[in-house]
Amino acid sequence: MPGLHVLPVGGIGEIRPGAALGPLILDACRDQDTPLLDGDCLVVTQKIVSKAEGRLVPLDHADFAARAELIATETVRVLRRREELLITETRHGFVCANAGVDLSNVDEGYAALLPVDSDRSAHRIRNSIQAAAGVAVGVVVSDTFGRAWRHGLTDVAIGVAGIAAVVDLRGGTDDRGQELRVTEVAVADEIASAAELVMGKASGIPVAIVRGLDAEWFGEGSYRDLIRPADQDLFR
Repeated sequence: MPGLHVLPVGGIGEIRPGAALGPLILDACRDQDTPLLDGDCLVVTQKIVSKAEGRLVPLDHADFAARAELIATETVRVLRRREELLITETRHGFVCANAGVDLSNVDEGYAALLPVDSDRSAHRIRNSIQAAAGVAVGVVVSDTFGRAWRHGLTDVAIGVAGIAAVVDLRGGTDDRGQELRVTEVAVADEIASAAELVMGKASGIPVAIVRGLDAEWFGEGSYRDLIRPADQDLFR
């Protein structure tokens, strides 16, 4: 019976600015004897994408004023504020904590910022893998977000290439034959959160292969498809 397989990709090592992620990922997959196949989807953490793209800035982790100034540079709107925590909207349209400015898994004295265009980042990885290995894969760039109505964090898609971000099932029918009127599935988010189960937060595994996805999900997609317009968002 067909199933879904989520495979961690280890051995990538520390990423420095200017690193070519596509070749590094290909080599790591081959070294662990899980070469990429057509129809695979790679999930790549935002952190290594930001490092490769040089989205690292000096920051004293204990300097809360400097951190607030940095968050402000990445913010287009502050939605909520509680002590040092800000819920902000970024230039991408993401609503997240502290504009995605992250101090975890970076060297002391630095902070990581979100990629400038994470769809473009995903396409760059996808295109380099296709050029080098001749395989067509989807790529999801993932990051960890909280949710307005539930406890806990989960990984979501902030960049997409070669795979749908949202699958629209409206107009179809459920297993009882009733018409689906509102069902739009955030498949890129689901792929990102599935991959996080094998990557973890402290395991040093920044990439996963998700294998066995529905072939109809592959095609054009964008993180923008996942962002609810402000006039439809009851939490803003």
